[in-house]
Amino acid sequence: MSVAAADSETEGVGKVDYVFKVVLIGDSSVGKSQLLRRFSSKEFSTDSRATIGVEFQTRTVVVDGKTIKTQIWDTAGQERYRAVTSAYYRSALGALLVYDITKSQTFQHVPRWLDELRLHADQNIVVMLVGNKCDLSDTRAVPMEEAKQYAEKEGLFFLETSALDATNVDNAFVTILTEIYKRSCKRITINKEESKGDERSPSFSGIRLTIKEDDELEGKEGRRSSCCS
Repeated sequence: MSVAAADSETEGVGKVDYVFKVVLIGDSSVGKSQLLRRFSSKEFSTDSRATIGVEFQTRTVVVDGKTIKTQIWDTAGQERYRAVTSAYYRSALGALLVYDITKSQTFQHVPRWLDELRLHADQNIVVMLVGNKCDLSDTRAVPMEEAKQYAEKEGLFFLETSALDATNVDNAFVTILTEIYKRSCKRITINKEESKGDERSPSFSGIRLTIKEDDELEGKEGRRSSCCS
């Protein structure tokens, strides 16, 4: 499966085959906003503030010759915003559940976030557990093996990342993007098979989902709605 990026000059030009929505969830200050910024614009800011409500970025990528516009929603981690941010889960096909490897409490809260996601999101949502700030391994509080075992038990993808030095950031988004794309293709194939013999020919244009891509992706587009390293 080939993956490529659409640069800033081609962003928004031509046919878009898919629109995939992905959400970033997890406790406040685990680095969700910085991961989004690193992926969407290849930037990292040392002046980071807690997200208020939700922030939104897009990026266009090409997978197997299909143009995919990815929408990424960065949700606030504070408890007082839960009622607002949970509403953004419903149309998401992918989620990065982020914790800080230097703060055990953020990992302890992962089950609660996962339960909330499964309650409000599509039952087939693709979820990746992300241990952020792996550049601070000297102060690690969450063993990688423990997190990996939890991810396996819950059927989640798993990676450790660093928004600061870009370690695995693109890889995380690309992995989840590719899995969503594969599942969407399988779903379309099944629908086509089920529709055989029907006089009507179903239309699959304008499929709504959410997604993202890897290190070579370049192209950026951002828009704030209202949401760290």
